[in-house]
Amino acid sequence: MTAPDPDLRKLVEGYSPPNGVADELLQPDGRLRPVWRPLMRLIAQEEPEALAERFRRGDQYLHDAGVYYRQYSGSGSTERDWPLSHVPVMIGAEEWETLGAGIVQRAELLERVMADLYGPGRLVEDGHLPAEIVTRIPEWLRPMVGVPPRSGHYLHFLAFELGRAPDGQWFVLGDRTQAPSGAGFALENRMATGRVFPDVFARANVTRLAGFFRSFRDTLNGYRSQPGGRVGILTPGQHNATYYEHAYMARYLGFMLLEGDDLRVEDDRLTVRTIRGSEPVNVLWRRLDSSYADPLELNGASTLGTPGMVSALRAGAFTMVNALGSGVLEARALLAFLPRIAEELTGAPLRLPNIATWWCGQAAERAYVRDNLSRMMIGPAYSTRLPFDVDDATALGGRFRGTAHPSISDWLEAEGSQLVGQEAVTLSTTPAMIDGALVPRPMVMRVFAARTRDGWTVMPGGYARIGRTEDPTALALQDGGSVADVWIVGKDRVDPDTLAPSQTGAARYRKQGNLPSRAADNLFWMGRYVERADSAVRLLRAYHLRLQDSGLQETPLLAHVQGHLDGMGLSTERGVPEGLQELFDSAQNCAGKVRDRFSTDGWNALGDLSLSARALSRAESRGDAAARELSMLLRKLAGFAGLVHDNMYHSSGWRFLSIGRALERALQTTWLLDSFADPEAPRGSFDVAIEMGDSVMTHRRLYPVEANRDTLIDLMVLERENPRSVLYQLDRLRELEVMLPMKAEDVRMSDLARLILRTQTALSVAHPEEVTGAQLGGLRADLSAMSDELSARYLQ
Repeated sequence: MTAPDPDLRKLVEGYSPPNGVADELLQPDGRLRPVWRPLMRLIAQEEPEALAERFRRGDQYLHDAGVYYRQYSGSGSTERDWPLSHVPVMIGAEEWETLGAGIVQRAELLERVMADLYGPGRLVEDGHLPAEIVTRIPEWLRPMVGVPPRSGHYLHFLAFELGRAPDGQWFVLGDRTQAPSGAGFALENRMATGRVFPDVFARANVTRLAGFFRSFRDTLNGYRSQPGGRVGILTPGQHNATYYEHAYMARYLGFMLLEGDDLRVEDDRLTVRTIRGSEPVNVLWRRLDSSYADPLELNGASTLGTPGMVSALRAGAFTMVNALGSGVLEARALLAFLPRIAEELTGAPLRLPNIATWWCGQAAERAYVRDNLSRMMIGPAYSTRLPFDVDDATALGGRFRGTAHPSISDWLEAEGSQLVGQEAVTLSTTPAMIDGALVPRPMVMRVFAARTRDGWTVMPGGYARIGRTEDPTALALQDGGSVADVWIVGKDRVDPDTLAPSQTGAARYRKQGNLPSRAADNLFWMGRYVERADSAVRLLRAYHLRLQDSGLQETPLLAHVQGHLDGMGLSTERGVPEGLQELFDSAQNCAGKVRDRFSTDGWNALGDLSLSARALSRAESRGDAAARELSMLLRKLAGFAGLVHDNMYHSSGWRFLSIGRALERALQTTWLLDSFADPEAPRGSFDVAIEMGDSVMTHRRLYPVEANRDTLIDLMVLERENPRSVLYQLDRLRELEVMLPMKAEDVRMSDLARLILRTQTALSVAHPEEVTGAQLGGLRADLSAMSDELSARYLQ
């Protein structure tokens, strides 16, 4: 192993890939591959502290952007920070061009296989593919047979798992045709790695990714059959492992993020429920498994799909990306036949070979597996069927404990048609920086191909899964693996690129997409939960301040405040009770369902609120200490409100969030006054109500008398310029309601608008002494009716 300059020699002198393994950094003779030299020279010359700071910049970007993956365990799942391996994988443009040609050939082959399996069935009829393989694959969907895709193609977006063999040859470990994930994460890896090595990236002629996504986006938009037709991304929801990516891609490409409940099939047309009514969906990029897409004709237990979707596909109403049933192509058994099928359909061998695979349903292949089982692995879909350990020489040579089969031959004869064998593989290694040292780690690369107007195009890069240890089986994120960017490095200068098309002349305004009813509903309730939490924090703080003043002794006022808190489901045993944490969690849950429409800063601010509340809830503080903790939460709530008001685009989504806040603030105020403006309430109740309205200084300025019921009602209900009064909220509601879209059938004022106007007018002419307890109750009923009217009109 040699390197011409001392810095590089020192860096790689301890870098030692295992014998018989290809390495991405080093050539077989031990020299650095040329594409790696600029990056390695920078790493070699950096002080450890400076390099660590580079890595922190990348990690901070991912944290601030909210990039996460979902880690599953027996007790549920949690969101974990995206584990970036900071050193990218470097591949030369010439090698990538050869690799890309093999990927395009494979994509075309899979399209033809898919078309045959759901069309004429010649591959089975002519003996190129055993019928029992197809019929036993769960993802082969009989209802989709004979349903031609409207676009003319079954497959539009694919991913491939690639490895490099010891001889340097790339091979395919698996095809991802169902609902391939990872393209969005590849973009975020690129953003993060660009922050880690901005100087190298700018000079390294790394091919940009934006053009790939721009071509794919334009192709999907071209499939729309009518100007008003929508393109949507169908997601299983926020608890899916890759939901972050679904939301990211929807935001990046400008598509609607939809769940099954957002969609309806009407007269064999697929529509989305929006705040304007039903609108047609012409293209759906599916990110859930096919069988869950339609509970009517596919998986009847599915709660994620849309009844009638298969019927709409039969009618040619929309384009599905990828077609339902495409998961059949991911079956490992199919790999055993692809080389022969390629020869049959294309007249040429596969440019990218499979991992060697055998289907043991044929006598010759059963014999091969029997004789070579000790150096083979069994496909994971079938591994639970093995009554032995393939590494156990005793088991291989004798009888099977606990089975009816006395030998491997007998067992293969009985089970072979359900068993897939694969050659054990040796993966290449790539450099990773671990504990300050450059070490080789096993790698699998995922690459992507998209169908465009000009045919298949391959993303110039992708991402690599990097093993945590030297064990090549520990690549999964669930096992502690990490993910690296892949740089395709050329000789020619690469210009910066963006997703936006290059245009000259005057800027053109692109009309905002309509808002799905589910998204509006979540934004509305997020606003309500945040405002409810604000009221809860203020009242809890008022309680603990007075508890401190009383010397931690119970008083009539404290008992009165505690009674109101009990009605809110809030305990006073600690400063931040569990009920308050639940409010923050509910707000974050609603925000999580509209990640594609919520700013990163807003999401981080809301997440910080939830984390802070959770941390404070562990402290059993009361009195002054609890009041200080609650004041801190109140400041963070104010910061979140400021972000929403000043930074969030004032579109329909912002209006529904603002309506939720205004409605909840008015409800909380009327409920509070019903209790604390009562003449029979304990002494000091008026002051609590004024403090809750953040109006202590205002009251002193406006009313040169001690607080009484009339001043309280005047300030908290009727004062139009007080942003915490009920009338202020009604004025706000009327302004926001006018900006909501009208329905086609509307010819006059809606019931919601009438109710707001009637309530607003009644308060506008009222005097404080006329606002009795009964009228406060009636006002609260009117506000609840407004919520119901809004839901019936826009959110269902």
